[in-house]
Amino acid sequence: MPSLDDATRGRILFGGDYNPEQWPEETWAEDVRLMKRAGVSSVTLGVFSWATIEPRPGAREFGWLDRLMELMDSNGIGVVLATPTASPPPWLGARHPETLPRDEDGRVVWWGSRQHFCPSSPVYRGYAAALTEDLAARYADHPALRMWHINNEYCTHCWCDATARHFRVWLRDRYGDLATLNEAWGTAFWSQRYDSWEEIIPPRRAQYMRNPGQALDFRRFTSDALLECYLAERDIVRRHSPRTPVTTNFMPLWIGQDAWAWAEHEDAVSVDVYPDPRDPQGGQLNALVGDMTRSQAKGPWMVMEQAAGAVNWRGVNHPKPYGLNRLWSLQSVARGADAICYFQWRASRQGAEKFHSGMVPHAGEEGRVFRETVRIGAELVLLGPEVAGTQVPAEIAVLHDWDSWWADQQDGRLSAHLDHAELVQAWHRALWESNLPTAFARPDHDLSGYRLVVLPHLYLLDDAAIENLTGYVAGGGTLVCGFLTGIADRDDRVREGGMDARLRALLGIGTLHEWWPLEPDESVACDGFRGRLWSEELELSTGEAVASYRDGELAGLPAVVRNGRAWYVSTLPDPAELRALLARIAGEAGAAPTVAGAPEGVEAVRRGGLLFLLNHGRATVTVPLPGRHHELLEDRPVAGAVELARFGVAVLRPLPE
Repeated sequence: MPSLDDATRGRILFGGDYNPEQWPEETWAEDVRLMKRAGVSSVTLGVFSWATIEPRPGAREFGWLDRLMELMDSNGIGVVLATPTASPPPWLGARHPETLPRDEDGRVVWWGSRQHFCPSSPVYRGYAAALTEDLAARYADHPALRMWHINNEYCTHCWCDATARHFRVWLRDRYGDLATLNEAWGTAFWSQRYDSWEEIIPPRRAQYMRNPGQALDFRRFTSDALLECYLAERDIVRRHSPRTPVTTNFMPLWIGQDAWAWAEHEDAVSVDVYPDPRDPQGGQLNALVGDMTRSQAKGPWMVMEQAAGAVNWRGVNHPKPYGLNRLWSLQSVARGADAICYFQWRASRQGAEKFHSGMVPHAGEEGRVFRETVRIGAELVLLGPEVAGTQVPAEIAVLHDWDSWWADQQDGRLSAHLDHAELVQAWHRALWESNLPTAFARPDHDLSGYRLVVLPHLYLLDDAAIENLTGYVAGGGTLVCGFLTGIADRDDRVREGGMDARLRALLGIGTLHEWWPLEPDESVACDGFRGRLWSEELELSTGEAVASYRDGELAGLPAVVRNGRAWYVSTLPDPAELRALLARIAGEAGAAPTVAGAPEGVEAVRRGGLLFLLNHGRATVTVPLPGRHHELLEDRPVAGAVELARFGVAVLRPLPE
């Protein structure tokens, strides 16, 4: 099968979405001149070009795209060619209103933006397949083609009647008969028993809380329905060009799409990542996205989109200060990216995203954003031969699972303030700040290669996952679990005892008497730290209390439990205390930081025999380093220590003593 390597060819790809149909054709030559100056090696064409290619049903206007493909090829710039099916033209919705999605109230989501299609609509799928067929037939053998990009940020949800019919087909395949479905959904509660498949509808607006089993399955179904759309187009382009890799771009930590399942069907895994420049933890989010995407890809991955400066969809859209774009781009390379791309090449002058930055900003080539773009391009040329195709070693895995996330965010839960994604970020932050290399895994993955497995919070764990975790610890691994874990089975049925008995035995917990969620402004004193968000009333069996609650209803009861190599943390410690706890456990498990004693705000990552040091702070720092190194970006020797300016980066190759 093809892979990202077939597109990178020993380089780090650099470029972005190129939307030349927004500009006079006279601009294209100027774009190419600037691309070559910036070291651009790849552009993505056609993402939102459906109406340009097919201005009316059945028409095909490929002439402009032919000229662009030739222009890119003649200038040595590869093309990631998109199927433009994320944004149907107005004529499709006007002629076929059944292709338009409906929300939970049955209201039509009209054209005028993008992603206005029902994934279950046979008419939408037919038009999308026909356009993809013609696009693939025309360009499959073009020398500029490097990769196929299917659709864009699959995220459409729909509750229409076509979706209801599709949902029922999906449920029949999953359960086989209504008796099994009724048992899985617990329909004895509130007289919800189904006697006919035709009675089943998507979880539309209801009088009160909806059936959680139905809502969970609809989440699963929606991810699968979108995946069907991707696979239909992927199979078309693969039939025409079987040796060209295929991708679609994920949104990071997005609840609507099971990226573990999707990644299995991609030749290259790509993601769009947009940390807030004003967020002090923006660098950590960028690192988390890199670790997660690399783990889904099982190796090198690609940044399909990021911003060269400001975005346009936050309440206040701050630009990136000079150096931050470079810092986060090289951080992604350090964490396994073999492609650094942007939305978009040239900032738009019209349309909904005209204030979203581009590699070429409104200030043009004299703007500082473009100057930084040129610098990044030159440095990626240097780094490509050193790291392209290489792995990032990690001895720690953080567990994350969409099934659990979906079940965890239902109505009727214990605390509306418990956010799965925020908990994953909090625990990953503790490891990142300690420079402990981290991967991500699903709870049923093979965990035997990790010294430490960290499970921040997985409310739902099926039997296979629990057996996998107990087997991992029995085999010598160290496990640390956060609160409210292993509570429900795969059908969102609460386990007997409030936590699976096998998990309680593993963690040394005899009885989980009560969950005690905390208010957002509330905390609880524990030995050596304060806990937030959550607490639990535990009675231990074989476990020992490493820290206990010191005030409130739970005073004197265990807060942090150890049972051999298995740990349980029943609250959320403040960041510094969580960092110290996980660093202690990691050290006992034999997992060491990449660089010990690095100054605060300095990230250290190894890839391909190189050591990346990245300063996320605004002050100059000195990082002590044993031995001698050669710094690649400035081509200079380093001995004993390296100085990093604000947002500074050093890439070091060790030298023999």
